[in-house]
Amino acid sequence: MWIEWRKFTNGRWRFEYAMLFGTFCLMSLLTIALPNFVAIEGLAGQTKQQVEEKPRADQTSSNRPEAGELTAESEKTTERHSQTDYPRIDVDLSRQMLSVIDESGKITKVLPISTGSGRWYVSEGERRLAVTPMGRFRVYRKIPGWRKSPLGLMYYPVYIAGGVAIHGSPSVPRRPASHGCIRIPMYAAKAFYDATPIGTVVLVHR
Repeated sequence: MWIEWRKFTNGRWRFEYAMLFGTFCLMSLLTIALPNFVAIEGLAGQTKQQVEEKPRADQTSSNRPEAGELTAESEKTTERHSQTDYPRIDVDLSRQMLSVIDESGKITKVLPISTGSGRWYVSEGERRLAVTPMGRFRVYRKIPGWRKSPLGLMYYPVYIAGGVAIHGSPSVPRRPASHGCIRIPMYAAKAFYDATPIGTVVLVHR
């Protein structure tokens, strides 16, 4: 091929053809060599990282739990579950949901709720923050029917902490919107009142 090209071009374009041919060869070599070089470099970097991250023998032995420790941890978990309060009322602020849990730990009723909006308001001359307190409480007071409070009417309120009560309300938007009480729908208020005796545990959490 090289000799035929010289015959047609009279030797004038020999240098340019040689440059093109050399460039073609160089590009071919780069096409073959470059992926292999990248793969080798990646493998070397991965191997180095694995060596650096490999724990020493003393670290591995000190962090690995023994069989006795696993058993003890399982017993602690079982103990925590056995001490769970049943029956109880579970109030999930993040999901805006109230669950009634019976003696066996089974959920028997789920209600939508609306809790403290987190906004400031003024009541009886004082500026207060509309929050629903979190923690473990017990029902300490119940009032049948309608109850008029400084912040409005409550239907069959079940008090759990101070003036904070679980009560029926015509407005339960399924988002934080109250002054701190836990609103439940009107249709469920009386049945909830009747089924929740004084002393019932109420767990409020996120």
